[in-house]
Amino acid sequence: MKIGVPKEIKNNENRVGMTPAGVSELIKHGHTVYVQHTAGEGSGFPDEMYKAVGAEILPTIEDVYKSAEMIVKVKEPIAPEYPLIRKGQLVFTYFHFASDRELTEAMIKSGAVCLAYETVQTPDRRLPLLVPMSEVAGRMASLNGAYYLQKTKGGKGKLMGGVPGVKPAKVLVLGGGVVGEAAAREAAGMGADVTITDISLPRLRQLDLETPKNVRTLYSSEHNIRMELPTVDIIIGSVLIPGAKTPYLITKDMLKDMEPGTVLVDVAIDQGGCFETSHPTTHSEPTYVIDGIVHYAVANIPGAVPNTSTTALTNATLRYAVALADKGWKQACKDDPALYKGLNVVAGKVTFKGVADAWGLKYEPIEL
Repeated sequence: MKIGVPKEIKNNENRVGMTPAGVSELIKHGHTVYVQHTAGEGSGFPDEMYKAVGAEILPTIEDVYKSAEMIVKVKEPIAPEYPLIRKGQLVFTYFHFASDRELTEAMIKSGAVCLAYETVQTPDRRLPLLVPMSEVAGRMASLNGAYYLQKTKGGKGKLMGGVPGVKPAKVLVLGGGVVGEAAAREAAGMGADVTITDISLPRLRQLDLETPKNVRTLYSSEHNIRMELPTVDIIIGSVLIPGAKTPYLITKDMLKDMEPGTVLVDVAIDQGGCFETSHPTTHSEPTYVIDGIVHYAVANIPGAVPNTSTTALTNATLRYAVALADKGWKQACKDDPALYKGLNVVAGKVTFKGVADAWGLKYEPIEL
């Protein structure tokens, strides 16, 4: 199969779809890999590293899309890429369709096969291609929350861990999944007073046993969340419903219950966000303020640490990419129920229910 790795063109997105090590593995399986010129530079992988393992370097993004049967990338295609995607082409990436109607309609129109990292799900309900970036995003959420808690950045001017005689900052993490646990552990490691919420009592019990002593658990309800707001310093939103739009856990009217300078970090912004006042931001303009509350809603948080992120992502995606290339998408998805769940839009049809429900479109599950 001919596989293309284009350069990401989203704002400040320095990750790349595959490391040279991943490309090497695909070539060992007899496939041809086209990498766009400088695609890996932002992650610390220059063209020479790809050439050394046998990749062909193409000068433009148009060349990559034109040459490849399968596109492997990191972020969802954006408007300049829409016309480059053609009927029958397999695009393997994060899509997050439920938060972007324009993208959904463009991919339906393209006739391409859109296989989304974020909905690949194993029979035990794990999301293997979301986990590595969730771990990075969770840790980065606490680091960024701490940074914007500084007075010079619009925050309250508190140090996460405090100092002897001064209380630490209070961090509220909404959602006890991979992102939430990573965020809680990172904040706890900085010495913060952390509370993590979830609606699953078994999960709360597990977190209570396995997280540091300065992490407390709290059942997630509107009442319990509201009770925390007057004294919290950072709120990290990490709720996920795979493939579907995230519900709002912090509404606009709740902002009045927080002290000015409170920092909201919305890790769920890729799926629409779990704060009503959130809208996607970029690494070049990461924050904005509403009613005195600092909002950080960068849609590609792991892009700030691209070397770590790209390596972790390739570690997770490679086995699936190899299967897709070796067998073709139909057979690979037939053989692996996890990959089958990754099919979101196929040949103009919406094949994932969460996406169809988000935009009121017809749900047409594909049968292989």
